[in-house]
Amino acid sequence: MKKGYYILILCILSVVCAYAQNTQTADSAYSRPLIDVLHDIETRFGIKIKYDARMIDGKILKYADWRIKPWSAEESLIAVLAPFDYKFVMDNGKYKVKEFEYARTTEAEGKKFLDYLETLYSDKESWEKRKAELKACLPKALRVSPMPVKPESKIILTPKRKYDGYTVENFAIETLPGIYVCGSIYKPAKIKGKCPVILNPNGHFGNGRYREDQQMRCAIQARMGAISVSWDLFAWGESLLQFDGTLHRLSAANTIQTINAIRILDYLLALKEADTSRVGITGGSGGGSMTMMMSAIDDRITVSIPVVMLSSHFVGGCPCESGMPAHLCGGRTNNAEIAAMFAPKPQLALTDGKDWSSSVLGLELPYLKKIYGFYGAEDNIENVHFPTEGHDYGPSKRTAMYRFIAKHLGLNHDMADESKVTIEKELQMHAFGENGEKLPANAIKGKEALLEVLKNVGVID
Repeated sequence: MKKGYYILILCILSVVCAYAQNTQTADSAYSRPLIDVLHDIETRFGIKIKYDARMIDGKILKYADWRIKPWSAEESLIAVLAPFDYKFVMDNGKYKVKEFEYARTTEAEGKKFLDYLETLYSDKESWEKRKAELKACLPKALRVSPMPVKPESKIILTPKRKYDGYTVENFAIETLPGIYVCGSIYKPAKIKGKCPVILNPNGHFGNGRYREDQQMRCAIQARMGAISVSWDLFAWGESLLQFDGTLHRLSAANTIQTINAIRILDYLLALKEADTSRVGITGGSGGGSMTMMMSAIDDRITVSIPVVMLSSHFVGGCPCESGMPAHLCGGRTNNAEIAAMFAPKPQLALTDGKDWSSSVLGLELPYLKKIYGFYGAEDNIENVHFPTEGHDYGPSKRTAMYRFIAKHLGLNHDMADESKVTIEKELQMHAFGENGEKLPANAIKGKEALLEVLKNVGVID
């Protein structure tokens, strides 16, 4: 009996060992280090792959060789990287491995996205139905519908500085209880009749709104005959007197910056010299994101110029641009469709060859032309593309903008001489004094106070 029992045990053990050995053999055949697989893809397709070694070292890929698609390096990379929630982007001719980004995909995916969107509408009637759906959703997703009650405090204005053909005064507006936005208002030196208004939302460029090119374009807009305004991003510039710069990356920054833009426009259009029928907006990078969104949700805007930001495959990587679920409206949308919501009003997209806007000529512009075509207004959507330039709002882009606003806002292009502009020092542009000594007593400070206010006004739950 014992002998039979031992024989049975030995048989069972031999089967288990054989199974384990076979499993180990199969596992070793199909599982390989990720780094080895990437090297094989480089060799097979003759490409270069960049990556942070900390992301790759020690990672084991199951069914590794089965994931290789011999007809496509990109499809192979998608299959190989997906199990780790990684993706790739093109970086100076090399494939760069990155962690998954909700805000950025590839040009190929952008095309698929636009192809999908075009199945939703084929004429003006079906497009207007889609547009109405988005227009109802976007403000709610951004938490600006209903709009929080505006504080009753008056705008804070500094004395005007007079320059060649224009003036500048700094301002501070309490846009939410204890939360201020600061900026500068540029006006023509001599105002006769009504002036157009132009918003210049800032992007994530170094030195914020104090930088030379931001001052340059606002001053020229004023010299040309417009009331022009520039202001700080949330938790940038003078906003740092209230909030640490890390709070700029809160999702709620997306809402705060939208509220700031709306409140500033409210103030400007209430000025007796403002022409409410001529309202422009233009900004680069994150300012381009705000340009497209404000143009989509605020019917008061009549001319839109998004700069180095129009794309079907990138919606802005900073939470201040895409932290709220606006791009999930309508079952998913993108910045090309949001820009299309401005049709048939005049719009100029300024793009370049070294960022995500590089695809506009062949991808997003034809899509926008089709939407504008529903209104018989193809000529109202324009693109000036700078294939050798990068991500900025540089001289050539400003020159194109000046021509466009002269044409569509009735401004004097002869006054677009940047040599006449005086570039101010940062301290001259402060609304609260050189060291913030004039910050109002009710101004809140810090994350806890911020979150409490945002909860009280319904921006966050």
